[in-house]
Amino acid sequence: MSINTQPTLAPLDRQKLSAPVRALIDFFEHITPETVADLPKFYAADAYFKDPFNEVHRAVDIQRIFGEMFHQVDKPRFVVHTAFEQDQQVFLGWHFLFEMKRFKVGQTQVCRGSSHLVLNQSGQVQSHRDYWDAAEELYEKIPVLGGLMRWLKKQAG
Repeated sequence: MSINTQPTLAPLDRQKLSAPVRALIDFFEHITPETVADLPKFYAADAYFKDPFNEVHRAVDIQRIFGEMFHQVDKPRFVVHTAFEQDQQVFLGWHFLFEMKRFKVGQTQVCRGSSHLVLNQSGQVQSHRDYWDAAEELYEKIPVLGGLMRWLKKQAG
């Protein structure tokens, strides 16, 4: 018997979210090399950001990180499938879709993750923490390194 490990996601009901959160989701789902310049509209100047590779404390640095994404991979885009909001706390579940530049060219890759955001009184992001498994979602997709990561995971399990 085959078990479907991919859950069917219900459409995100954006109307239950505040206007700043809806605008932020729209920004990320439609981000381009040109619109990265709009990031400071959504983030406090002294905003904190952390993901598996970065930790910065200024909106301008967060903007640089998202701008670099367009140089590191092809056709990057986010699809937000889950959002919860309570007071200034926001949780987003997302898929990051992209194509690698050097291998598996033309194949869409998916990285699954989530973000915990804290908004300030103005509705701007004060803190943004991304959670995703770099080993499973990225390293395992890279030739040679992927085989090593899968072997290590099997040894540990």
